[in-house]
Amino acid sequence: MAIGRLHHLVVDCPEPRALAAFWSAVLGQEVTYADEDFVVVAPSDRHSGLAFQRAPDHQAPHWGDPARPQQMHLDVMVDDVPVAHARVLGLGARRLTAAAPGAGEGDVYADPAGHPFCLVPRPGWASPVEEDRA
Repeated sequence: MAIGRLHHLVVDCPEPRALAAFWSAVLGQEVTYADEDFVVVAPSDRHSGLAFQRAPDHQAPHWGDPARPQQMHLDVMVDDVPVAHARVLGLGARRLTAAAPGAGEGDVYADPAGHPFCLVPRPGWASPVEEDRA
């Protein structure tokens, strides 16, 4: 029996509003709460989501560097990796791996605050991501 249910994954960052805007655009979800130091992105104000918390001394992880490990990363399910690649770069992401997008060698990026995330091809059991927005 579960003890609880996930409310938010809270991510430290230097600018919560800017990072929330990035993830809002990537996930197609709204900012459902915002103050100066804490911003939430979720499907609605009645859902759990990602929260971004101001951390003025935040040091971004360096991919592959054990001295500054990834801390956490998000796997983002997408319908088309090359299309998603172009869109996240346009939003301010930075590519951390050298393989061509969708080449199967890892599609790892950093969000504007340096947090790593992966673009993962949608598995066959999942409905198309675009249907989530309908």
